[in-house]
Amino acid sequence: MKRARIAFEGRVQQAWEDNGRVRLSDGRRLEETEVVWLPPVMPGTILALGLNYADHAAEIASQAPEEPMVFLKGANTLVGHRAFTPRPDDATNMHYECELAIVIGKLARNVARADAYDYIAGYTVANDYAVRNYLEGIYRPNFRIKSRDNCTPIGPWLVDAADIADPMNLRLTTRVNGEITQEGSTREMIFDVPFLIEYFSAFMTLQPGDLILTGTPKGTVNVMPGDEVITEIEGLGALHNTIISRKP
Repeated sequence: MKRARIAFEGRVQQAWEDNGRVRLSDGRRLEETEVVWLPPVMPGTILALGLNYADHAAEIASQAPEEPMVFLKGANTLVGHRAFTPRPDDATNMHYECELAIVIGKLARNVARADAYDYIAGYTVANDYAVRNYLEGIYRPNFRIKSRDNCTPIGPWLVDAADIADPMNLRLTTRVNGEITQEGSTREMIFDVPFLIEYFSAFMTLQPGDLILTGTPKGTVNVMPGDEVITEIEGLGALHNTIISRKP
């Protein structure tokens, strides 16, 4: 099942995918351009992985990590399908990152790798933009890159975990203005989904609704105001986003 959170007729409500359209709880079916899309989950903690694909690490001239490179994100970063993300006026390299996002389904503490999938409610698509010229300090990525308002589109759907036979074998694709610029597969992750559930739950309690963003493969390119970016993951859907300028 594919579920969404939308705003329609002045209120936030749940909706479902129905043959390419949006079905409301009262049975009405709408085109996706008729509603305002919200992030499909209201997260607690947002955990994100940096450099979780070796080819992306090589692409930005960095070594692949030997253990997960993790950072936290605020809820202010999330924005829904078909929303807008501002490019800072001083940005010299701002790029998208198509990522599989894990949504935790129940309280998880000291979860064994073999049981990890039992704790997942579902999956969605995330696009975790980065502004490379904001790198600072001895670690990456830093706070100013990854905690900007509206810098992480997510959605459109929350897809039930039971509907994804193998989350570690999903094709990822990004299109900028209709041209394919990024292709990869979740099977290329350095630290896979079960490992991450085990890793995080060993030292912190994961709560229902918590998000884990799992990193991006190579193929990231600079985007400019006016560009339409579509990040798509097999079985989960296509997430549309448009870059705008901060200038009036």
